[in-house]
Amino acid sequence: MRRTIRRHQLREMVPLADTTIYDMEQRGEFPQRFYLTSRCVVWDLSEVEAWLEERRRASRAKAVKRAPIPDVQLRKTRPIKHPARA
Repeated sequence: MRRTIRRHQLREMVPLADTTIYDMEQRGEFPQRFYLTSRCVVWDLSEVEAWLEERRRASRAKAVKRAPIPDVQLRKTRPIKHPARA
């Protein structure tokens, strides 16, 4: 029997913002949600678990493209140092 999960359960499993998940779904990079009713959105649990396992394997294989390290020389302004915190 296939299990489904609702949004709050998905958030516990996948710590990404709702908009990030939505964007990834639109690009075909995340399992698609579907509607049980006009107000009830769910994801297939086995698809989400498979996606997580795929991401884990890709991360271990160093196949995940990481964000570049920011070049501090390109900053327009310097951070402000507060006297009370200095």
